[in-house]
Parts: sequence; C-alpha cells; structure tokens
Amino acid sequence: MEYELVKWLHIVSSTLLFGTGIGSAYYLLFVSLDGDPRVVAVVARYVVRADWCFTATTIVLQPLSGFYLIHLAAYPIDSRWLAGSLLLYVLAVSCWLPVVGMQMKMRDLAQQAVAHEQPLPKVYWHYLAYWTVLGSIAFFAFMAIFGLMVIKPV
Repeated sequence: MEYELVKWLHIVSSTLLFGTGIGSAYYLLFVSLDGDPRVVAVVARYVVRADWCFTATTIVLQPLSGFYLIHLAAYPIDSRWLAGSLLLYVLAVSCWLPVVGMQMKMRDLAQQAVAHEQPLPKVYWHYLAYWTVLGSIAFFAFMAIFGLMVIKPV
C-alpha cells in the first residue's frame, strides 16, 4: 500500500508540474504574441504565481518521491533509465530556474508598459525568445523522462 500511495503522489505531482508548465507557457506565449501589454501584464502575473505555487513545490516533490519509490521497489540505483531520467530532470530544472526569473521581468516590463501607456519594450521580446527556447528544452526533457519512466529500458 505504501508503494502505491507514493507512486500516486509521484504521478500526481508530475502531472501538476508538467500541466502547469505547458498551460502557463501556452497562455503567456500567445498573449505575448498578441502584444497587448494589459493582457500580458495580467497573464504574466498569474503565470508567475502558478510557477511558485505548483511548479516550485512539485520540482522538490518529484525527486523526493522518486528516490523513495526507487528504495521501495529496490530498483538498482545505477540503472541507465534512472541515470538518464535524473540527467534530464537536472536539465529541465536548470532551464526552469532562469525561465521563472525571466517571467518575473516580463511581468514587470508589461506592467510598466501599461503604466506608461506604451507597447511592450524591445527587451521584452528578447526575454520571450530566450524563455521560449529554454521552455522548449524543458518540455522535451520532461517528455523523455516520461518515456524512460514508463519503458524503463535496462
């Protein structure tokens, strides 16, 4: 029963992590491309909140529950699929850390544009480009992790 409970927690937290990330990315990208600083300011504010509420907590919970599952299932810690999953996880989190910082700067830039009744500044678009690249890398890393978790190749 303990294994099933921890596995459930691991799956639910991965769903929250991935779902929040993909949903936030979708909305922030498309409102940004629309270019209305008022809409961007509101959406970016909620994206930053969602990242701190859901993504930050599940980023911590995922390895904790994962390592506990490894222990409970007695998987060999030197399995290639575990090593690959961990490397990809580190890559994804390494992309997320600067992304969340950029999101806060993008939020602030949009709020300033609204306050001064101006369009989004050029630097906003630079942040958006880097944010998109890093988010894409994290997305594909998580997709590969899901594959490794399901298939568990030797």
